[in-house]
Order: sequence, then structure tokens, then C-alpha cells
Amino acid sequence: MFLGIYISVPFCRSKCTYCNFASGVFSAAQMGQYVDRLIADAGAARAVAAEHGAELPESADSIYLGGGTPSLLPPDELKRLFVALRQDFLIGRDAEITVECAPGTLTEEIIAALKDCGVNRVSLGVQSFVDQEAASVARLHTRQKTLADIARLRAAGISNINVDLIAGLPHQTRQSWSDSLDQAVASGVPHVSVYMLEVDEDSRLGRELIAGGTKYHAHFVPNDDLTAEFYETACERLGASGIGQYEISNFARAGFESLHNLKYWTRQPYLGFGVDAHSMLPASPRPRAEGTESVRLATTDSFDAFFHSSQIHASRVSDAQALEESFFLGLRLNRGVDLEALRQRFGAEVEKFVSVIEELVEDGLLDRGQGLLRLTPRGRLLSNEVFEKFILSHVSAWTS
Repeated sequence: MFLGIYISVPFCRSKCTYCNFASGVFSAAQMGQYVDRLIADAGAARAVAAEHGAELPESADSIYLGGGTPSLLPPDELKRLFVALRQDFLIGRDAEITVECAPGTLTEEIIAALKDCGVNRVSLGVQSFVDQEAASVARLHTRQKTLADIARLRAAGISNINVDLIAGLPHQTRQSWSDSLDQAVASGVPHVSVYMLEVDEDSRLGRELIAGGTKYHAHFVPNDDLTAEFYETACERLGASGIGQYEISNFARAGFESLHNLKYWTRQPYLGFGVDAHSMLPASPRPRAEGTESVRLATTDSFDAFFHSSQIHASRVSDAQALEESFFLGLRLNRGVDLEALRQRFGAEVEKFVSVIEELVEDGLLDRGQGLLRLTPRGRLLSNEVFEKFILSHVSAWTS
């Protein structure tokens, strides 16, 4: 089985008000130090996996640099990182190599470096093609800059491009959301990700919304019902344009589904490096014999702590927990979950979920047919409530 490699790059030009990721504005001098640490961790990856009772596949068929804004790394640091990755891992010639970029950061030097590093897919954090909406959440690009970046990437030979859009931004209306969708389709990109605005205490905008305040344009955020309507509109509009939904938040033209992200939803092994990076690897023979199906690893979400110690949190995933994950991760995909395949892998344990499945089918949240279990359109809007029904066990973990 091939490995997916994820690299967390937490550097930003400015912190978006809706962002709840472990990222921020740091000095340029810290970037080289950070890449040094990434390279050291990549070199130690096999020893770390063994220490935690996990197996690390030798070959990788996907690399994903996420952020933050990886395109803020200087070209020489990007090249240094990719050279190290190819020294420590067997990277397939046809591997999908994605870098997240903020519109307006793609200088000619960065685009040339992406090409030199073998990058063949770029994900643009557009969020909105309407300048007022983008500016209201501290995005620094404009619609014109975004379209220019798409054209320049294509001219450089990178045509596998994703654009992110967020439903529920301040000042967003039915018309402005329609304009963003129309522009995404007209741009010709083969992949679009659509997220509904998350409201929690981990972002400035989320805290202001919870408090009922007006900072960060919080009083111009659409209500939940309208945001849900925007999401449904996106599903219809993108699908009608040949950009079909294949996962709750992801839409693609045929053949352009994200290979790397599919690893998360189908429980294939992936290895993460950097601040707040996560991994899931098969358990080695001994932990497997003790009932451990796989091992999850997570690094600290503190930028400062990341440089002082490994700060790795490791959790054992039992067979029962692996079955739960197979349900709530697999159900994110439009193709759904193959019940017979789960029975072949997990045996009679699958039957423990029969009553849960029947309840969700009766409530119109799941559709069951031809041996497949899928979310209904209503189930996608209430997916978190559906997924909670499939969590029956408690996670056991150890920290090291």
C-alpha cells in the first residue's frame, strides 16, 4: 500500500478571521529553521514509526503541503524540502504532489520552484471571488489576482487546480454566492472544495459570532439556514456544470479527484510532518496481535514547542474503532460504504450497527441499496450528527 505524505506549513501573510488552524504570522528567519526541523523529522520517520509500534510503507504516491500558506516559503527552501523527501522516501514518478497557495503569493520564482519540485497540483485558497467578502475576513487577494494566478499556473504547465470556497462569509448573499460559483465554473478549474463557515471558539470570527458582537463583520454573517442553502446551491450548480460531488466538501471533473485526500476517507496510510500534523499507519505485528489495527500520531499544535521536543501524541486504534472510522469516514464519500466489504474485513462486528443504520435510514439521513450505505442530501447537511451515531467505543491512548 502506498503512503501519503502531509507537510504542515503554518506561515501566513495575515491571519484570516475565520481560521481555526495552527498557523500564524511569523518572521521570514523562522522559515529556514522550520524546514530544517521538517527535514530532520523526515529522516527520523522510520525510527519514530517503529518506536510507536507502526509500520511505514516505503513508497509514497502523494505529497501534500498544506497551511498556512506554503507558497510563502522561499524557493530555495521549497527545493531543499523536496530534495530531502525524495532522499528519505520512494516517491512514485506519477505521484500527485499538491501545494496550497494563497492567490497573490505566486511570484514567477515560486511557480518555477513548484515546477522544479515536481508539483503537479495546486490548491488556491480563494474562499470568495467577491472582493468585499474576501477582504472582510482578511484575505489579501482580489478576483483579478486569482484569475491571473490560474492563468499563470496553466501557462507553466500546472492545470490540475483546486479552488476553495466558503459558504457563509460576512456580506454573502444569494447573488454574490451565485457569482462566486459562476466564476469558479468559468475559470475552468477541474476541482472545487466548498466548506460551510465553522463557528467555534478557535477563530476570532467564531468567538465574535458566539458572543453576538459586531467585530470582524460578524453581524453580516448569513444565518445557518441561508448558509445551508448556499451549500445545496453549490451541489446543484457544480454538478450541472460537470464538476460532480464525490465527497461532502469536494467536487471534481472525472479523473481529478484528490488522491491524497481520498487516503483520509478510505483509511489508507499517511504520514504528517510539522506543527499540528497527523499520521495514521498500520500497526506492526506485535501491536496487531494485541488487537491494535493501526496507530495514529499527532504533533504539537504549538509553534514554539515544536522546536524543543517531538511532542508526539500516539493513539492505538483497535479493530472496533477501525470499524467505526470506516463508517464515518467512508460515508463522507458519495459512493458510500460497501457493507459486504466491511463484513469480510470485520466479521460479525458490523452487525452491532444494524439498529443505528435502520434508525438513520428511517430518519431519511442514510440511503441503503445494492449493498451500499450512503448519506442522503439531508444527511450531508447533518453529517456530524450522523457520524456521532457510529462512535460506540472509547479511545484508548498513550502519550510519549
